[in-house]
Amino acid sequence: MTLPHVVPPAEWLAARKALLAKEKELTQLRDALNVERRNLPMVEIEKQYAFEGPEGSASLLDLFEGRLQLIVGHFMFDPSWTDGCPSCSAGADEIAPGLLEHLDTRDTRLVEVSRAPLATIEDYKRRKGWTFPWYSSYGSDFNYDFHVTIDDAVTPLDYNFRTREEWEAAGKGSTVAGEQPYELPGMSVFLREGDAVFHTSSSYGRGAEWTGGSYAYLDLTPLGRQEEWEQPSGRAADVRAAQPDFAS
Repeated sequence: MTLPHVVPPAEWLAARKALLAKEKELTQLRDALNVERRNLPMVEIEKQYAFEGPEGSASLLDLFEGRLQLIVGHFMFDPSWTDGCPSCSAGADEIAPGLLEHLDTRDTRLVEVSRAPLATIEDYKRRKGWTFPWYSSYGSDFNYDFHVTIDDAVTPLDYNFRTREEWEAAGKGSTVAGEQPYELPGMSVFLREGDAVFHTSSSYGRGAEWTGGSYAYLDLTPLGRQEEWEQPSGRAADVRAAQPDFAS
């Protein structure tokens, strides 16, 4: 296990100020990127999707519960499973009531959606002690249309805006390999104008990880996430795989 170099305070301060300049640059770049995201065009959702929640059947419009904005977490939960995806579960552990209240004050609702039947979702939710809103899309095209359930028999693979051929050409074909159908993670954002619903953006893979609190905190520490891909290598005595389930 390697640790940062020990230096005099003046040398540490100089290094910290140099990093601060880069941090400020990154903050400005992130602000500019957020402007571009807000300026994305949007697509009206004309298909009628059917969900099931604790209160019964619901449409995509119903999921807003009167708010102007809706954020949908695509929680990986195959209909044949009894437990949800461990990595999605780790992220769901961090959805606190306070977060939902803060979003609500800005006219925004956050929900999770999975393909598992509602009874299975409710059982797992009870066992985990979660209180956030969670809906089943079982029997609808929602997961397929937003490319988080992969089944070429239903719709061609197009995950994170890449076809299978593009994944393979990038040398990352293993990301979309596996026996179909299978689930993948993501997050989609919708805007409501009256009763019209519009899709504004979706994020997949690591594009959605910054919404989780644990990684954001760990990125501030000298040992980092303690995962095998990080640099400098050797910082952590026990290196984990790049699997965000926080099982260890």
